[in-house]
Amino acid sequence: MPAGRHPDHAPLELERFVPYQLSIVSNTVSQAIADDYQARHDLGVTEWRVMAVLARFDGLSAREVAERTAMDKVAVSRALARLVAAGRVRRHTHASDKRRSVLGLTAAGWKIHDEVAPMARQRERELMERLAPEEQAWLRRILDKLMPQDGHE
Repeated sequence: MPAGRHPDHAPLELERFVPYQLSIVSNTVSQAIADDYQARHDLGVTEWRVMAVLARFDGLSAREVAERTAMDKVAVSRALARLVAAGRVRRHTHASDKRRSVLGLTAAGWKIHDEVAPMARQRERELMERLAPEEQAWLRRILDKLMPQDGHE
């Protein structure tokens, strides 16, 4: 029997399995962007995603950051702890709900964001340039349809 063949099983044909393909594309693009900022800013992918969400939606709780990124709450919590310790994110008590912590970028966090975001946009442009304009429009429509519809626009 040839190596890698299992006649009694039906393994997924991963190279044609859409969730796998989406994951590979996402990881490849994320790592390309990360290559631009990791060494320069000592910043991991999870930390950058947290910063990007807080730049777009100031005043979220840690739970809301995890929801908006679809990342594991523990990973988000660890990233937030590192970002707060590094002075890139501030955590303070919500004005009207003293039980709730809210998060936002500090001046140092904004400085990094404002350097990394244009690099991320450039990587996105490079990816999209591989597609014809009509394909780009279709990809955006398809991704919009596939995104969770939970009110986080």
